[in-house]
Amino acid sequence: MRKFISIPIVAFFVIGMIGCNSNSTTGNTSQTAAAPKKDSVKTDNGIGKFTSVRLTHPLDDSMVARGKFIFDTKCMACHKLSNEKLVGPGWQGVTDRRTPEWIMNFITNTNVMLDSDLVAQQLMVVCVTRMPNQNISDDQARAILEYMRKNDGKK
Repeated sequence: MRKFISIPIVAFFVIGMIGCNSNSTTGNTSQTAAAPKKDSVKTDNGIGKFTSVRLTHPLDDSMVARGKFIFDTKCMACHKLSNEKLVGPGWQGVTDRRTPEWIMNFITNTNVMLDSDLVAQQLMVVCVTRMPNQNISDDQARAILEYMRKNDGKK
């Protein structure tokens, strides 16, 4: 009986570690047939009030600085700017894998997204923890998005 219980736990841990592997470049968090295609993930806006986010070109340097400050105070404990998983997934490439609307909805509507959005739920399974609601305002979330864009090499 003991072996029967430990096998699913070990399998869950191994799958989680593989899914959040720092060598992953696809952005997909699951390799099962039910996983969304890369293209379909990019067009998903998530769940929340953000249906259209206007991006700045070039980047807004003051927003980038505010986003860095918020990252340093609220996000850095769980996220790295690389593709390496810490507690949560690394941020590198996130603006290539997710729409600005999905990112903004996830940051500001964390609990609903984790309860109802398939992509957010897959991230939670892979990373084995639930992101806490950081009570980020819309303006703060927009600054974080601008910082993510800078991190991803957007100009």
